[in-house]
Amino acid sequence: MLTYDSTGFRFDGGPLRILSGAMHYFRTRPEQWPARLAALRAMGLNTVETYVPWNLHEPRPGEFRRLDELPAFLDEAARQGLWAIVRPGPYICAEWDNGGLPGWLTARVGRRARTSDPEYLAAVDGFFDRLLPSVVERQTTRGGNVLMVQVENEYGSYGSDRVYLRHLADGLLRRGVDVPLFTSDGPEDHMLTGGTLPGVLATVNFGSEPEAAFETLRRHRPDDAPFCMEYWNGWFDHWGKPHHARDAADAADTLRRMLAAGGSVNLYMAHGGSNFGTGAGANHADPPFNSTDWTESPYQPVTTSYDYDAPLDERGAVTLKYELFRAVLAEFAAEHPEQARYLDDRTPALPELPPVLAARSVALTGSAPIPFGPETTHPVPPAFEELGIEHGVVRYVFEVPRDRPELPLTVEGLHDRAVLLVDGKRVADLARGVAGEPLTVPGGVTLELLVDSLGRVNYGPGTDRKGITGGVRHERQYLHGCRTAVLDLGAELPPLDLGTEGPVLRGEFTLSETGDTFLAVPGGRRGRIWVNGFLLGSYDERGPQVTLFCPQPLLRAGVNELVVLELGDARPVSVELREAPELG
Repeated sequence: MLTYDSTGFRFDGGPLRILSGAMHYFRTRPEQWPARLAALRAMGLNTVETYVPWNLHEPRPGEFRRLDELPAFLDEAARQGLWAIVRPGPYICAEWDNGGLPGWLTARVGRRARTSDPEYLAAVDGFFDRLLPSVVERQTTRGGNVLMVQVENEYGSYGSDRVYLRHLADGLLRRGVDVPLFTSDGPEDHMLTGGTLPGVLATVNFGSEPEAAFETLRRHRPDDAPFCMEYWNGWFDHWGKPHHARDAADAADTLRRMLAAGGSVNLYMAHGGSNFGTGAGANHADPPFNSTDWTESPYQPVTTSYDYDAPLDERGAVTLKYELFRAVLAEFAAEHPEQARYLDDRTPALPELPPVLAARSVALTGSAPIPFGPETTHPVPPAFEELGIEHGVVRYVFEVPRDRPELPLTVEGLHDRAVLLVDGKRVADLARGVAGEPLTVPGGVTLELLVDSLGRVNYGPGTDRKGITGGVRHERQYLHGCRTAVLDLGAELPPLDLGTEGPVLRGEFTLSETGDTFLAVPGGRRGRIWVNGFLLGSYDERGPQVTLFCPQPLLRAGVNELVVLELGDARPVSVELREAPELG
């Protein structure tokens, strides 16, 4: 059983230093878990940490899916000789869409999310009732490998509702969690007072100066063990911003200092993986801007890649940072031989990765219109959540009255970008937070807005909705009577009407043997890529990411299909399979 005091952790009576690495089961394919977890163990870690994204598992109210993935991941970690730390939220941040909260829920409760509001708590309780039994039965107290469970996440950066935190902690206990509970917050006074609970272990998240961070924690919680729950040894990327990288030697030195200070640690990230599908989140800066340049927009969506400059890169290959971290952990093991009692007798070895496919170009020979569903009519433009989707492309159609002169057009609350067509002709690209050039349209025309969503904001105040969240005005008069048609990016791609001109492009290629590869869309402006029906993610000419990682499990021997949805004013003619990533 795990216990702790101000000197550190003890397991079954002996001193334990928790040496953990973050790896999210939802950012890797299940077929990749064994190799990634084995590499964590080979680095010298004894624990793996994962968040749980609520919106992945309950995409619609009461509709649960993929609940078998977390227990399968925990079981594989156990087979690899690793304990596990589970962080079930309900809010996780993690640069994941909406911080893991379902869009249908935050659209309904708004600013009541992450509070003791009864409607919000009822939804949380319903999710935890379904999720937690598989965690509870895998606790170390019951012969499993779950070592600790988190209460919420970085709440001190957000709110002050202690009734809410207490409800979550009591709910975990009531459902059978009897391993230590913990909170995690930045090492700031206001965060450690707002996000912690009496009797629940407090941990801190930081990327440098471990001595100062642990001292701040000790000042607030003198009886708690020093634990950095997120050691930010790298960082994530936004579209249109520079790629982040951290000097490996500097990161290794900080890890060495953290261990010398008596701390336990969770590397965030040990392996970052990919924001497959529509998983990537976003950030929002204050104050608002009024710019014509999207790179200056306050809305900053996260890239498809979550490489994070982690010790294991997006493909799972070791980096210089991995080698330096392994050396630091080997030094620690040599200085603390008592820690070996918690490891099994297997000699950790790095697993072999799949081969990388040879470079080639795949022609996009077919085209089709966007496969929208049937049209529906609404008095005002509905948000995506009102249409029952989390992410997608929605066509909004308005008729401008004939008896009106040419007047300014305003799209209020566009989340996140749109193509504007007037009488079928593309006239402008619009983007959230970007003023753009003034637009005027005459009476008697048909307006179409093809609205595409990116990530919901995952950190900070407020909640984020998608689609046209305000209205469309012709001067000051709202245009009512809106027709909509939906392409749900959370569902299987509908059949394509190939042979008809449109922005959906298709190609295929044949493989005798499969492997990993990296996809690029030369000449593409912005859009999405599907591989054999799997939505890989987004591409964007703004960078920094150029290639999307396509892991071996998504490919098959024989014919493979690529589908590209190009939403910019371009017509790419091929997709390139490359032998190395280009992340900027």
